[in-house]
Amino acid sequence: MPLILFDGVCNLCNGSVQFILRRDPGGRFQFAALQSDYGQQQLKRVNMRSDALYSIVLIDGNQHFERSTAALRIARHLSGGWPLLYVLMVIPSPVRDFIYDWIARNRYRWFGRRESCMLPDPAWKSRFPGDNLS
Repeated sequence: MPLILFDGVCNLCNGSVQFILRRDPGGRFQFAALQSDYGQQQLKRVNMRSDALYSIVLIDGNQHFERSTAALRIARHLSGGWPLLYVLMVIPSPVRDFIYDWIARNRYRWFGRRESCMLPDPAWKSRFPGDNLS
């Protein structure tokens, strides 16, 4: 099952997780905070740096994707019109990631941050493997 790693204290990132959960009725994705022990183990498993808090990370089997590529690969599997965004993959990743990085650099200032990682709705708890909710 594909795993989405996200910045657990970022309000934008937490809102994105809630957004994905509501548009993933088949339960395709699981989630973990990048700061959690489980998230750190998964980063290590795919040979990514443990300080990858700058990006959303999608791990699908032994492959991993980050930044705009991860976001578009996730959107491709959501309900509604969101899969149409996958057409943006034709834009070279340096261009897409420039915009992604600009938002990521400003996310705490624009959207704020939490003191601790979010606790999921009990109905979604099974979608958060590992000890990742502190």
